[in-house]
Amino acid sequence: MSFLSRLAAAAIGLGLTSVILGPVAPAQSAAEAATARAEPLTIATKSGPKRFDVEVMRDDAGRSRGLMFRRHMPADHGMLFDFERDEPVTMWMKNTYLPLDMVFIRPDGTISRIAADTEPLSTAIIPSGSPVVAVLELNAGTAAKLGIQPGDRIEHPMFRKR
Repeated sequence: MSFLSRLAAAAIGLGLTSVILGPVAPAQSAAEAATARAEPLTIATKSGPKRFDVEVMRDDAGRSRGLMFRRHMPADHGMLFDFERDEPVTMWMKNTYLPLDMVFIRPDGTISRIAADTEPLSTAIIPSGSPVVAVLELNAGTAAKLGIQPGDRIEHPMFRKR
C-alpha cells in the first residue's frame, strides 16, 4: 500500500476526508434517505390528490446537496427545496444519478412550471422561468404519470405560512 493510500485510509478512519481528500459524499442508505426528515405533501390535481413523503431542504447546505449521489428514491417520495424568497431560481443535476421531474412552485403553492425527465449528471442549467419559492423533485415521469400540471396546487405547511 502506498503512502498516499495509507494516508487516505487513515484520514477516512479519522473523519478527515474533507481536509486531505476534498469533499466526499456522505454514505446514506436508501432506507435512511427515505426516512430522513420526511414530511407529508399533497398535490391537488384535476384527477384528485397525489400524496408524497418529502425531505425538506431549508438551509444552504441541504439545498446544495439535494439528491446528489443517491441511487434510489421510492416512488411516493420526493425532495422539497425551500428557497425562502420569491425569485427566479436555477437548478442542475451535477452528481445526481436519478432522473427527476422538477416542479417549480410559487409562494401560494401553485405549480408554475415542470421540467420533466431531467438528465442525470448534467451541468446544464434548469431555470424556473419565473419567480418561485420552492422546487419539488420527484422521480422522472411522475408528473406525467399522475397528471400533475402547472396550475395544480401543492399542499404543505411551507405554503400556508406565506
